[in-house]
Amino acid sequence: MSIEKLMQPFTVGIDLENARMKNPQKSLVRKASDMKGHYKNAAALDKIITGGNPLHYEVQETPVPEKYGELMYCISILQPGLVGDECFMTKGHYHTIPETAEIYLCLKGEGFMMMKTSDGKCDYQKMSRGHMVYVPPYWAHRSINTGKEELVSFCVYQGDAGHNYGDIETEGFPKRVFLRGGKIVVE
Repeated sequence: MSIEKLMQPFTVGIDLENARMKNPQKSLVRKASDMKGHYKNAAALDKIITGGNPLHYEVQETPVPEKYGELMYCISILQPGLVGDECFMTKGHYHTIPETAEIYLCLKGEGFMMMKTSDGKCDYQKMSRGHMVYVPPYWAHRSINTGKEELVSFCVYQGDAGHNYGDIETEGFPKRVFLRGGKIVVE
């Protein structure tokens, strides 16, 4: 590759106090209606949707080329809330290139990173400000907000990793996180 075609260095500002990317170039927004099929209590989700279809989560990015050798990064902002008694979560995904790992650094809030493999292994790690979770290759993953404020993470992964949401829609995750009697329950 000629030096003229190389990606040029750049800087992106992060507002650490508010846990936001300054001037993101791209934003993926998921509302409650985008989460159909992901919660145990479909009727409770429908009630939230008809009650205003609120923001569920957002992913802020400054994109880089989606190719080998590049590093994608983003800020994931998961709202607090419950669908019935199940804690708000992201859809979750495998990477299209399954050999891809990902790093999540929690900037704000508290929750879990729920992970699973296609052969049934399941693990979850606590997320709280200043803790970093390593998601190994071949593990699907989703963030779950167990607190009363946004769960915000800075994420980094291989540029050509891609996202496979379809397998999660058919397989689901073997464990769910609930708030029952004022306590977080994983079952």
